[in-house]
Amino acid sequence: MITTVTTTTTTTVTTIGTASLVLVAVLTLLCLLVSKEIIIINNSERAKRLSKALNVAIWPLLIVFVASAIFQVIGAVK
Repeated sequence: MITTVTTTTTTTVTTIGTASLVLVAVLTLLCLLVSKEIIIINNSERAKRLSKALNVAIWPLLIVFVASAIFQVIGAVK
């Protein structure tokens, strides 16, 4: 009985924790992409450097977004 409850609780907490982290990553990615689009409008050298600096954060978050989307599709198919 204790093992079943512990396993179920661990699975639930892990699922909720993962979902909330993915949500935070997606919202952060959205904010960074909007910021980049606003910065690109300005054609100054500083704006170009800031745009490149935002790529440092955007690419890893984009990879997390794609991976989570793939896992969600795989989970829905099974």
